[in-house]
Amino acid sequence: MLMASVLFGIILVMCVYALRHGLLTLNRLLAPQRHPYLDIDQAPWPQITVFIAAHNEELVIAGCLGALLNSNYPPERLKIVPVNDRSRDRTQAIIDDWAARHPGRIKPFHRSGGKAGKAAALKDALVHAEGDIVIIFDADYVPGRGLLKQLVAPFFDPEVGAVMGRVVPVNTGANLLTRMLDLERAGGYQVDQQARMNLRLVPQYGGTVGGVRLSAVTAVGGWHDDTLAEDTDITYRLLLNGWKTIYTNRSECYEEVPEDWPVRIRQVRRWAKGHNQVLLRYGYAFAVSPFLSWRERLDGLLLLCVFALPPLLLLGWLLAIGLYFFNAGTLLTQLISVFALMAYGTLGNFAAFYEIAIAVLLDGNRRRLRLLPFSLLGFVISLFAITASVGSLLADRLLRRSLVWEKTVRYRKPSLE
Repeated sequence: MLMASVLFGIILVMCVYALRHGLLTLNRLLAPQRHPYLDIDQAPWPQITVFIAAHNEELVIAGCLGALLNSNYPPERLKIVPVNDRSRDRTQAIIDDWAARHPGRIKPFHRSGGKAGKAAALKDALVHAEGDIVIIFDADYVPGRGLLKQLVAPFFDPEVGAVMGRVVPVNTGANLLTRMLDLERAGGYQVDQQARMNLRLVPQYGGTVGGVRLSAVTAVGGWHDDTLAEDTDITYRLLLNGWKTIYTNRSECYEEVPEDWPVRIRQVRRWAKGHNQVLLRYGYAFAVSPFLSWRERLDGLLLLCVFALPPLLLLGWLLAIGLYFFNAGTLLTQLISVFALMAYGTLGNFAAFYEIAIAVLLDGNRRRLRLLPFSLLGFVISLFAITASVGSLLADRLLRRSLVWEKTVRYRKPSLE
């Protein structure tokens, strides 16, 4: 009976997430879409600083710098700061060469020591910011000419603390994995993020292709360098203190996604560990916050728990199999495994595939739907990778181990510049 009760509880949780995915998908497909700041093109544009997080990025840093120099943002109000964090390759030399050829526009920040990780590097670099608006890119991203204006425009609203644009893979054609990740990104941004923006729920600042208001970050305690998901951390601290996060779906920027499964698995494990750190730190405070609507609290908690679901899902599978082989004796318990598998297969975490399918249709790439069954492979691999990261996080807390930042491998060919 205990096993059956736990299993039904897990099924209930999965059904809640199924309803969430279904609601977001239908909203994105049928409801009016909110793009409240998209039409701002002429304005008294403020002074901004663009930070480029770079650790051993000799293959990609030149592309990002060149794209930013080609931006239509007023050059006299744009400071570009490549943050070279302890690179051992030619990253520093490439940055210095670009700075020498574009004096006054590129002002490098070279970091030779300190705590490892993007959050720690950005925390040190923020003292060099000019203006109250900071835009952040990872070095492999290639921003379009008009992207900076689109990301800055929402900050004219004094309640906005963070802004996030849409991430689009640039190396989609490399292999099956990159095509699958393209589907995943499409579902996550084109449907999930935009629907939460439509419903005034909790869009998430993603740490790149976006920006923050420095005065807001300072007001909530500054940038934390003891987390693997500094973007999720700052999103929730801003929300808890009354600041809004805005998602701009039409503000696209292009990234490299992993082309090898080991790299992908390490990336997912890092995301999961960082996300669950934030859950442990702020989950309760978010649930009881008097400054958020009940819809924001519910959506924020469901978002926070996304990377805690895989261990729960695996536990449910084990319970279902155990009840089947124990042959409990009643019709209900004999069929519990069937109910559980039906719930997981048609309603649970697999319901995220509904978002992917609609995103593909909205993007006008119907042929990509043929790849949807392959996403099951990625789902199963991520299931075990995330479960392992949860165990690693618990071990870190028990043994007081330091966090280890694992950089994502780049695949672009070296630039000639």
